[in-house]
Amino acid sequence: MKFNFIKYTAAIVVTSLILVGCSKDDNDTQILVPDFSGTYMQKDQMGRPAVNTVFVSADKKDEFNVTVPSQQSAKFQSMFETNLKALSPAFANTGDKNALGQDAAAFTGLLATDVLNVSLDGKTTFYDGTNVLTGRALADDVITVELLLIFGGEDFTENPTLSDDNVSANDKDFLTSFPYLAAPW
Repeated sequence: MKFNFIKYTAAIVVTSLILVGCSKDDNDTQILVPDFSGTYMQKDQMGRPAVNTVFVSADKKDEFNVTVPSQQSAKFQSMFETNLKALSPAFANTGDKNALGQDAAAFTGLLATDVLNVSLDGKTTFYDGTNVLTGRALADDVITVELLLIFGGEDFTENPTLSDDNVSANDKDFLTSFPYLAAPW
């Protein structure tokens, strides 16, 4: 089952912010506002699924998760590059590139800033062959795209057994109207 936990959780949080309680009298509607007082600390960031999990060394996880995204590339790109080269035979040789035409340094510079980009005037997609990281549609196969960019080489043909998560679709169709996600069970 391919379940987009982050989006589902976000939908639940947003829904909980708009809780409406009604009494027996339909004219007496109350808006319930959650109490966010207290001390909160960021524990994790996952703009791009699997990037943090795969490329951040265990001893740097906490530091990475609290680093402002605009500072992540400068601070963590070299670690990402070292880990990419150790992990992927597609980047084993000097000059190796991925299907985006990026060598290991350029690709990990992009990945080290763990944010989800959004195109305000174009197609929203993680990757469709033309558009790259312009957002993420529900049906985008994000993990397979990441595997292809990490292991697939210049034309996605290198390391085929490592370049696909072999999950080609969600187990339920997405809805055509809000909330778009199918019921989990």
